[in-house]
Amino acid sequence: MKRLISVLVLVCCLLNGPGSSGQDARARLVARGENLKLKTNYTYKAPPGDALSHHTSGYAKIMCSAVFITGLKPDFAAENVGYFTSPYEERAKVGKPVIDFDKKTVSITLPGGITRTAMYVGDQGCVTLPEGRSTLYYTPVSVPRQLPDANTTPWPMGDVLPTGPMPAEVDMLKVNQALKAAFEPADAQTAAFVVTYKGRIIAEGYGDGITKDTPLESWSMGKSLSATLLGILIGQGVYTLNQPAPIPEWQRNGDPRAAIKISDIMHMSSGLYCRAPQDPDYDPSLGYPDHLYLYTDAVNSFAYAASLPQQWPPNTVGRYRNSDPVLTNYLVRLGVERTGQAYHTFPQRALFDKIGVRTMVMEADPYGNFLTQGYEFASGRDWARLGNLYLQDGVWNGERLLPNGFTTFVSTLAKPWVADGRPIYGGLFWVNGDGARPIPKDAYMMLGAGGQSVAIIPSHELVVVRLGHYKGMRPGGIALDKAYRLLMEAVPAKTK
Repeated sequence: MKRLISVLVLVCCLLNGPGSSGQDARARLVARGENLKLKTNYTYKAPPGDALSHHTSGYAKIMCSAVFITGLKPDFAAENVGYFTSPYEERAKVGKPVIDFDKKTVSITLPGGITRTAMYVGDQGCVTLPEGRSTLYYTPVSVPRQLPDANTTPWPMGDVLPTGPMPAEVDMLKVNQALKAAFEPADAQTAAFVVTYKGRIIAEGYGDGITKDTPLESWSMGKSLSATLLGILIGQGVYTLNQPAPIPEWQRNGDPRAAIKISDIMHMSSGLYCRAPQDPDYDPSLGYPDHLYLYTDAVNSFAYAASLPQQWPPNTVGRYRNSDPVLTNYLVRLGVERTGQAYHTFPQRALFDKIGVRTMVMEADPYGNFLTQGYEFASGRDWARLGNLYLQDGVWNGERLLPNGFTTFVSTLAKPWVADGRPIYGGLFWVNGDGARPIPKDAYMMLGAGGQSVAIIPSHELVVVRLGHYKGMRPGGIALDKAYRLLMEAVPAKTK
C-alpha cells in the first residue's frame, strides 16, 4: 500500500506543479485546512470493500478500454497503460487478464477466487461489473453521429487539411523541431502530438500503431469535458453558475450542502470530504480513498458523491477531488433529463456533432452515469477541436455553443486555490498561474494523469495536444516542456 501511495502522490505532484510541492507549502495547506474545518460530529468511514478488489476492478477496466477502444495489444497495455486506478505493483498480485474477444470482456481473478470483470458495451465504452453481477443496471445506448464523411470534409469539421502555405509569421523549422522534441526520448511514449495555430494544424505526429483516429486514454482531461457539457446547459438557460447546486440529496431541511453553488463545484471548492491521495494531509492508514472509489467499485457514482459530508464551507478551500467533477456530471444528467432530452446522446448532439468530433468515447458506471472525471477516450485531433472551441470563446462556425463569459470563468484562477497559495486551478481547467510550464500565464489546460494535456494559449492563438501512454509520464512531461519552449519561439504572440 505504501508503494501505491507514493505512485499516486507522484502523479499529484506532477499535475499540481511547484505551487503544491515542498514541506513548508504542504504544512501551510494542512494548517489552513484545519483552521477552516467545520465543527461536526462526523467520523470518517473508508469506502467499503477490499482494496485489492478495487485495484483489480480498475485493472480490468483499463485493459478492456486499451484493447477494445484504443486497439492496443494486451501485453503492451498491461505494461504501459493507466496505472492511476491500477498501480503497476498491484497488478502482480492478481492473475493475468483473461480477454474474451467474442464477448468483449476482460476478467481478472484475485488470490481469494473473486473475479472482477469489465465489458465493452459499445458507445459507452468499457464498464466494470459489480462483484457478483454479470449484467448492468442500465441498457447501453447506441449514439448516432450526424456528421459528414471526415475524409472528404475540410478541417476542422472533417480531416481534409488545407494545402496552401503555412502562415508566414510562423517559423516552421522550430515548429518541426518541437514536433520532434515531443516524441523524444522513446521512453516518453508520446502517442499523439497535435498543434494548431489560429485553428489550423501546423504540426502533427503519432506513435507506433497510433493514427489520427485512435481514441487514447485521456484521464482527467475529461473533467474539462464535464465542464463543457455543463456550460452548454448554462447557455440553454437550464442553470446559472451562481445558483445553489440543485442536487436532490441536499434539499432536505437544514442540509448545509444546499448552500454549495455550481461555481463552487466547478472550482473544486465545494468543501465536501472526499479523501484523495492528492490531499496534503492524506493518510493511507484510513483505507481506500473515495477519490479512486468513484472509479473502481462499480457503484452509482452520482449517489455516492452526493452522500459525502461537508468538511469546509464552500468556496474557501481548493482540493483536487473527484467528488466535484462527478457532481458536475450529475448536474448534467439532471439538467438534460429535466428538459426532456436523451442523456446518453446529449454530448454527441449538443457538442461533438457541432465541432466535428467523431472518436470520443465517454464511459459510464453500471448505472449509466458518465464517468468523465477520467474515463474517456478520444483522438488527438478531437481534443484539438475541443481546445479550439475554447480558443474561439465558445463559438464554432458562427454558433455560440458556450455562453458569454464561460471561457473566462474556466480560465480564471479560483479564489480558494489562490488563498491556499496554489494559483493553478480555474473552473475544471488547470491554469498556468504559477508559471510552472514554459508557456504564458494566460494559458489554461485540460490535464490528465500520465501526461495527457490540451493547452489553450490565447496570447499565441495556439492549441497544443499531447497524449501518451501512462508509463512515459516523467520523460513525456520533460519532452512536452521542450516542445513548448520551441513553440513559443516559433509562433509570435498576437498584437493587442
